[in-house]
Amino acid sequence: MELTAAIFISVLASGLQLTTGVGHDPLLVVDDYEDGGIRLKCLSERLFSEAQLLWTNSRGDNITGTPLSADTSTATVSSSIILKAGSGNSASCKIIDKQLKTSTESSVAIADVFFPSTSPWLAAFVVILLLSIFLVLAAFYKIRNNNKEITRAEKAREQIQQDINKLKQKLEEQKMRFQKENEDAKKRIEFRKARSNAVNITLDQKCRHPNLCISNDNRRVKSSNKTETALKAMVVATEGFPGEKHYWEVEVGNQSQWELGVVSEKIRNMIMNSTGNSFPENNLFSLQYSQGKYTLTGGKDVSDCKQCRVVGVLLDVENAELSFYNVEEMSPLGSVYFEFTGKQYPFFSPVSSGEWLGVRPVKPQT
Repeated sequence: MELTAAIFISVLASGLQLTTGVGHDPLLVVDDYEDGGIRLKCLSERLFSEAQLLWTNSRGDNITGTPLSADTSTATVSSSIILKAGSGNSASCKIIDKQLKTSTESSVAIADVFFPSTSPWLAAFVVILLLSIFLVLAAFYKIRNNNKEITRAEKAREQIQQDINKLKQKLEEQKMRFQKENEDAKKRIEFRKARSNAVNITLDQKCRHPNLCISNDNRRVKSSNKTETALKAMVVATEGFPGEKHYWEVEVGNQSQWELGVVSEKIRNMIMNSTGNSFPENNLFSLQYSQGKYTLTGGKDVSDCKQCRVVGVLLDVENAELSFYNVEEMSPLGSVYFEFTGKQYPFFSPVSSGEWLGVRPVKPQT
């Protein structure tokens, strides 16, 4: 009777309603769980000569209960109903004595927690369990009675393994492509940072080889048909840079041979004053292009680089580094490190093809 004791703790109200005369409150008893609800029994402690029992819910509507029965041995009358969760959770029992014209009434309210409930997980578990048992039996039957199915299953497993291997291969390709895209993105970021240090470059008419012609705007240079001397045919820029970072771009077009880089102030003065016909190689750092191949100072080749039409040059004096970029691809071509002091001057050296080699204004990044 633990349920009865627990529910009586949650009984909200019990009362007497007399119309005339004297009576005793009917006793409401929580009998048992039944049909997904709780059976309530209404008992009267005295016999009525002519009695009527009424059940009502929380809204005052009549509820149909079992017929009224009398027990002469105990001098009681009783009736019962089944109260289900969600039906208001409360009920009232009224016994009317028609002869004495009296009525007595008791009410009870039961919390939802005391109503029997079936967990949805239990139903799902039962369904899954039954389904699993069915599948196991079906699989056992097929394996035992049909060897062809086993062979088919093996082939299916092999196919799945092949599919897995293909997926792994695709994932590896995706990974490699992502890494390449990530590397390309880093190169583009590096290029944009380099380009943010753009400076204006003009060519110095007073500091050029006699075989070179400079345009009127002092931004382009080309070789003439005169015989070259032992001195490298180059022109040096007017601007020199003693420190920090400086970037400029050169249009090389489709020329088959050219050279770009920086020279020290000593070499610039030598060319300007024409005091010699040669100069120390360690005072010149550059990128050369010839016969479809790029070469950095010191003979280092730049591999896997196609011909570019515009070359970007970044002079980082603080870190003693000279870097070259393919502007159209926004990717680096290579870098060289130098060890000299003083101002560094950009130089340009075209071939004797008569094509222009020009400084290109750097457009702002978008």
